[in-house]
Amino acid sequence: MFRRLCLAGLFVLSLSPAAPPATQMVFHRPIVKVGANKSNNWSGYNQGTVEKGGKMFNRVSGTWAVPTATQHVPGEAEFSATWVGIGGGCVDAGCTVTDATLIQAGTSQDVDASGAASYSAWWELIPAPSVAISNFPVSAGNVIFVDINEGLPGVWTITVQNQSTGNTFTQTTPYSSTHATAEWIEETPVVISNSGAVSVGPMPSLSTVGFANSLTNGQLAGLTAAEEIQLVNTSGAVLATPSGPDPDGDAFNVCTFATTCPTPPGP
Repeated sequence: MFRRLCLAGLFVLSLSPAAPPATQMVFHRPIVKVGANKSNNWSGYNQGTVEKGGKMFNRVSGTWAVPTATQHVPGEAEFSATWVGIGGGCVDAGCTVTDATLIQAGTSQDVDASGAASYSAWWELIPAPSVAISNFPVSAGNVIFVDINEGLPGVWTITVQNQSTGNTFTQTTPYSSTHATAEWIEETPVVISNSGAVSVGPMPSLSTVGFANSLTNGQLAGLTAAEEIQLVNTSGAVLATPSGPDPDGDAFNVCTFATTCPTPPGP
């Protein structure tokens, strides 16, 4: 079965096998900006080619421990995604220009209306729908490594490794990217119910999400506080806040439903 959807100006072709459990479908999006350092769907760090003096991004990687998801509001189904990607973010430090391309991979941490948590891994090429990675078990606390690398012009290799179980997924695919941004993100994705109702998230409560080993083009990312993105809802309430970067500039934390978040120690 195929369904065509238009989200925030993007044409999306949905394939039933990529749908998450139950009756919802989940889609990830480029940043929905709210000024320079706030967003309605992302929390984490974003680097842009203008901000970095013309640097183009053809490789990004990072690791994180899958956070534990618990229900934030009783009786509510809630959704979150943790990922790294190229494209889709703020091109300049003031976020006056954003990018519409996005190649990404990561994990989902969701709870259903009864409060039962589920975890999975996926990859996605915007504007196509996300693709669930089959036969790839994910549990809270598992350490996940993602690497997205343009080996040949326009040809990308996506690697997702569960370092706790030893399982590795690799996918090589063509994709036309602007190479304009790189990011490490905790997201509230778009959720479409079986009735067609569209919502963003909502976000479950997550244990601290710790990103580490953040690299661009094979080198330490050199994250700075100016690249932080705080996730807020449309009313301005804080849903997730990143910490400052560690001394090496390759690690940070994200805390849900908090206005501050502790910075990870250096190595």
